[in-house]
Amino acid sequence: MSSDEPLAGHPGPPSPQRVARPRGTVLEVFVAFLKLGATSFGGPVAHLGYFRDELVTRRRWIDDREYADLVALSQFLPGPASSQVGFGLGMLRAGVGGALAAFVAFTLPSAILMIAFASAGSAIAGPVGSGILEGLKLVAVAVVAQAVWGMAGTLAPDKTRAGIAAGAAVLVVLAGGSIAQIVVIVVGAMLGMWLCRSVATDADPGSSFPVPRAVGILCLGAFFVLLIGLPVLAAVTGWGAADLVDAFYRAGALVFGGGHVVLPLLEAEIVSTGWVDTREFLAGYGLAQAMPGPLFTFAGYLGAVSAVGPGGVLGGAIALLAVFLPGFLLLTGVLPFWSGFRRQAGARAAMAGANAAVVGVLGAALYDPVFTSAVVDPATFSLALVCFVLLTAFRVPPWVVVLVGAAGGVVIASFF
Repeated sequence: MSSDEPLAGHPGPPSPQRVARPRGTVLEVFVAFLKLGATSFGGPVAHLGYFRDELVTRRRWIDDREYADLVALSQFLPGPASSQVGFGLGMLRAGVGGALAAFVAFTLPSAILMIAFASAGSAIAGPVGSGILEGLKLVAVAVVAQAVWGMAGTLAPDKTRAGIAAGAAVLVVLAGGSIAQIVVIVVGAMLGMWLCRSVATDADPGSSFPVPRAVGILCLGAFFVLLIGLPVLAAVTGWGAADLVDAFYRAGALVFGGGHVVLPLLEAEIVSTGWVDTREFLAGYGLAQAMPGPLFTFAGYLGAVSAVGPGGVLGGAIALLAVFLPGFLLLTGVLPFWSGFRRQAGARAAMAGANAAVVGVLGAALYDPVFTSAVVDPATFSLALVCFVLLTAFRVPPWVVVLVGAAGGVVIASFF
């Protein structure tokens, strides 16, 4: 018998137990995330870095292993990844109240700014105002091009996934519409289960975010009931607010791969239906790049300017709640089952294929409507190229690129 083995009748050394952390308060969570919401520039990946620095390293709310597990889950699910991570961190620290406080505080700064811009949009007139809006459209071209390039390197780095991405882009460009986008993501997941098993690596299945299974099942049920029931409610009632909730909820429920992917989904739901014109849509998306906090606050701008629903501040608030809700229902619903699910190679392979298809969906959106509606002559192409190079080669902060694009748009409107 090895000296390391316990003697018969003796249980051996006890397994290490995780030390319970002291619970925080809802106010503490709100203050911490309000600071993050006002200062976290740079998109979802940068947000995760800010969260780790503030809440893992400095405040020690959670350790790196637990944080990595929550990040993995949020990346796996549709929805705004950084906001879902924040929601989970708030839940861990102060329960359901902490989760809601984290969401409100992280979203509030950029939401207020985006809705304020929407309210002031009608006052923008003349060559200066027109030039600013056109410049913001060109910033959107640069930002989406950067997102496609970066996501392709991460999510479609080999021949198999690059092929899935290219096929998805071709099908969406040729077919158009939100149905085509959904179909190619589902097909991508099916192809991933067949072709991507070799790239689905093992992951540590541990998780320290216990949620009762009953609560998880309830949240998953609510997610699907709303996804199926909202279109029926909108059709039966003919109520504009129901149409607005349905469109933004569906977009939030189908966003895989990061905040930028919400662009083609919202374009199909909002622009194609005539609720918001392309010029306003891309101008708001370009401005959203200068905002701290989640990119999904773009929905607040769209709800405020939409021709359907109440519009204004109320329309913006409805759109914001609708686009964030499915991601949070899914996160809470999956937490009790996540550890076992991550062990399944088929699940990871399906997500590899779905994420590759997402790259193709975003690439199709880069072509139409982003590029085709914004780049119309040599001057606009030149400004879009300058913005792209500033973002990718010079690593200029997005808010600076927004200022450059707006100023360049004024110059083009005045002299070209």
